Amino acid sequence: MGRECHPTLKGIIRREREKRLFRRGFSSREMEALTAVCETVFPPLSAGAAVAAAAAAAAGEFEGRTDRVEERADEAVRFFYESSGSQAPVPHEVAELLGSRGLIEAVILVRAVLWALSTRLGTMLLCGSLCVGGRWPYVNTFSSMGSDRREKVLRRGLNHRFLTPVRLVFMYLKVLCLYVLFSRVDEKGENPLWKPIGYQVDEEEELSKPEMGRPLEKGIIETVYSTDPDLLQSFKQKGLEVAQDSKNRIYRIKCDAVIVGSGCGGGVAAAVLAGSGYKVVVLEKGNYYTHKDYSSLEGPSMDQLYESGGILTTSTGNMLILAGSMVGGGSAVNWSASIRTPDTVLQEWAEKHGIELFGSKEYASAMDIVCERIGVTDQCVEEGFQNKVLRAGCEKLGLEINTVPRNSSEGHFCGSCGYGCRRGDKQGTDSTWLVDAVNRGVVILSGCKAERLVFERNIPGRARRKKCIGVIAKSMNGNIENVLQFEAKVTVSACGALLTPPLLISSGLKNKHIGRNLHLHPVAMAWGHFPQDSSSQLSGTSYQGGIITSIHKVIEGNPYPKVRAIIETPSLGPASFAAMCPWESGLDIKDRMTKYARTANFITIVRDRGRGEVTRKGNISYKLDSEDKENLKAGLRRSLRILIAAGADEVGTHRSDGLRMKCRGGTASEDQVEEFLGRVSVEDGPLAIGEKWGIHSSAHQMGSCRMGINEKEGAVDEKGESWEAEGLFVCDASVLPTAVGVNPMITIESTAYCIAKRIAEYLSARGLLKSPKSRNDISMNDK
Repeated sequence: MGRECHPTLKGIIRREREKRLFRRGFSSREMEALTAVCETVFPPLSAGAAVAAAAAAAAGEFEGRTDRVEERADEAVRFFYESSGSQAPVPHEVAELLGSRGLIEAVILVRAVLWALSTRLGTMLLCGSLCVGGRWPYVNTFSSMGSDRREKVLRRGLNHRFLTPVRLVFMYLKVLCLYVLFSRVDEKGENPLWKPIGYQVDEEEELSKPEMGRPLEKGIIETVYSTDPDLLQSFKQKGLEVAQDSKNRIYRIKCDAVIVGSGCGGGVAAAVLAGSGYKVVVLEKGNYYTHKDYSSLEGPSMDQLYESGGILTTSTGNMLILAGSMVGGGSAVNWSASIRTPDTVLQEWAEKHGIELFGSKEYASAMDIVCERIGVTDQCVEEGFQNKVLRAGCEKLGLEINTVPRNSSEGHFCGSCGYGCRRGDKQGTDSTWLVDAVNRGVVILSGCKAERLVFERNIPGRARRKKCIGVIAKSMNGNIENVLQFEAKVTVSACGALLTPPLLISSGLKNKHIGRNLHLHPVAMAWGHFPQDSSSQLSGTSYQGGIITSIHKVIEGNPYPKVRAIIETPSLGPASFAAMCPWESGLDIKDRMTKYARTANFITIVRDRGRGEVTRKGNISYKLDSEDKENLKAGLRRSLRILIAAGADEVGTHRSDGLRMKCRGGTASEDQVEEFLGRVSVEDGPLAIGEKWGIHSSAHQMGSCRMGINEKEGAVDEKGESWEAEGLFVCDASVLPTAVGVNPMITIESTAYCIAKRIAEYLSARGLLKSPKSRNDISMNDK
């Protein structure tokens, strides 16, 4: 790499694991079967096929190549087609990821199938006659079968109508194998599979601006680099009142407010409460990085900056979920879209759900304050390839296309913000609200995980029987043995819609809405391939340029229009792209990958009516509602029409059977297009009975501790306070009554701003400060 970055974002941790060849308890026979599966997913093709592919590349069919010297191109493409998923340490890394990131139920199922495939009897049961050979011992194990037969087994397994558990296993292994292959990096931060697919890591330097150092330096305590004595000294240096209980190995820290989480909710709450004069501590289990630390390397960045290393699924495997896990939370790695809460949604929340806040001038003012603080602009100097395609297709069809406001400068042309904005342009909470917070005395503990909330019996006669008096936390650093007990007047859970419910439930709260009503904004994807053409206005590659700068709304109904879906463009690194692609054969997945750089991807997002559940960490259940499926299908069909109109050579979806259509640069007839669109469908996940299935994704999670007018309607009241425990507030996306229907950052921060003001009033009413700053004073001071 051309620029230095943080060691953990270089891939050093992963390479250290590779050297030790971790296999997470998998037996040698299971590893033999796993290796064979990896080779089948990404097989080494014959020399003839590799030469033919290289010849095609030299003829100009290879996309996105920056070096057009034919000899070097031939060599790179030949290497690509001859490469195998069985090459060490890929299978061991797959086993490591599965064992460290997968649900225990999934690991057990995968190991059971691999064990069966390592035996002749098990192979016979799962593979049928395909494992029978003409020589003794006649019945082969999976690894002993020929490559063509193994490919038939994998294809049959992925499309079997009834053996859905086996299908789930093959899906997991396919996803992990391809993800590992395209996310691995060497000591130089390179991967030999990238050049043949036209991919280059973003190495552009940061914006020219005054040197700011580490913006949170004076308030941050990075526990992963501390020892017990260091930590105790750091507490005192930061002005915290701390007592050491040596006998029980506990540090007792006193503060006015302790906030669990530093993202869109926690960051805003910390700034507002500190601005009111209160002593605040923020706990964040992720690490602290600045723009100078980011590497733009997909694998290491996903591993360190996302919940579960970016490999988080629902229990049935029907949804892949992205959630930030670092100082700044999702705001540090999101795609910058800064869309205000739609008026129709606010009206519904205020009238149907009875939450008057969302119909008030106060909330409207909060949105103004939030947008000003994080520098939202609706100007965009230049769009990237994918957004150009979206705009061009809409304009050709006469469809409305709008610019998406972003919390970055109008010239922000960064396609790797999902791995942290290395230009320092995007204004997440880590560079805005949390900077305000530490300038007002807030202390942030990174690498520190909240274990449980602490309650005591409340004063008789109070509305709530319990009173929250703090939280017990533990450093993620094994060198710190002492438990951290924070004693606070108020405790704020702001760890997001996936982690707030498990924290509350494991602490003993019983409200039926905690962990339920989870909305995910399910996403279905469509793609279109655009061959490189120097005369085309649609220049660039899929991974360059601002991630979301344009939006199209799929609307129906007159005179009362209803938004069925929105269409935007995603950030997809090569590993994520490969993992999401349908697998039809080894040759097909390699052909798809050589088109990666010039494949435009659209995401259809719906405001889901369906609901999921999360009651313990990492165990998420979710099922698409029938109306949500219909809305997703409408969005997919519109996306495909837009891609065709923009001039795509081929379009398709991510349905398991690889549904696609050759459209020859948009010249397909209307009858052909209609016939193709008529075959588009939205299917359930791999465990659903049926031949076709699909995997959807989610980057927005909300509603799992929703506000309600009483405890029968929600987990918290309009002030964000738990109906069960006085002094316990929730201040993140989980309090939203329903799904928002658009990218929710502005909604979350505005809601958090209003809740934080109410927390300040709660503290003031209890005499902690006689005269805290007024509501207007808390907004933009010390910006």
